[in-house]
Amino acid sequence: MPEERGGHFVRSVERTLSVLRAFSPGRAELTLTEVAQASGLDRAGARRILLTLVDLGYVRHDERHFALTPQVLEFGYAYLSSRSLPQIAEPHLRRLTRELREMTAVAVLEGDEICYIAQVPSPKLLSVAIPVGTRFPAHATSMGKVLLAGMPPERLEARLRSTDLAALTPHTITTREGLLADLVRVRKQGFVISDSELEEGLRGVAAPIRDADGKVFAAVNVSLDAHSASEDSVRREIVPLLVATAARIEADLRLKPPASRPGAPGRVPPPGV
Repeated sequence: MPEERGGHFVRSVERTLSVLRAFSPGRAELTLTEVAQASGLDRAGARRILLTLVDLGYVRHDERHFALTPQVLEFGYAYLSSRSLPQIAEPHLRRLTRELREMTAVAVLEGDEICYIAQVPSPKLLSVAIPVGTRFPAHATSMGKVLLAGMPPERLEARLRSTDLAALTPHTITTREGLLADLVRVRKQGFVISDSELEEGLRGVAAPIRDADGKVFAAVNVSLDAHSASEDSVRREIVPLLVATAARIEADLRLKPPASRPGAPGRVPPPGV
């Protein structure tokens, strides 16, 4: 059943966003037909939107293909810079990476995916760095599970009803009931250890980052080889450091000055305001 929209809803904005979302890392250049198919629009409608975006500088066009330009990054940058989370989190990630010699990262939830907004690569020669802006299905990642577990139960259940729980490996949880049970455990223990659900041999350990009201709005994690240590040693040696890192990030976010004029009195806003 289609989601009901209010009288304020502007369909042209929805259609424009559907065109922008047609592009992805694996589909960086698309023909008009491909954009129309991916966005669910007819060719004429998709063409008008694409050419408008070309005129505005957000899309480029050669003889057959369309592609996004770097100008689209201004929207993401405005969001990230207003929250200041990446800048605040980075020194704490660097400290954790020095202690553990493993990759660390912070992500937020966007729809059914997590989006990396900060990361520090491992100093190990054969480590894999995941660039900022990378997205993964939330249900198959440690940070995604932390973020989903932090949602109010009614919102979580509604979201999972419309989410495709695709199997990325044989270990990925693909049933709504199984994922809900897993998220209950995550919520109770305050962290998650996820083994080989996103990629075989990859272990993710994540903890929540909460705002001043105690709501989970981001997650921090450590990524490591699933065979490098036992789960017991991860719980003893990595989880306490990770949880402490999350607490330090939260503390620094609460010290963020108000957005009003310099020196103006008033309550410090919650992180992200």
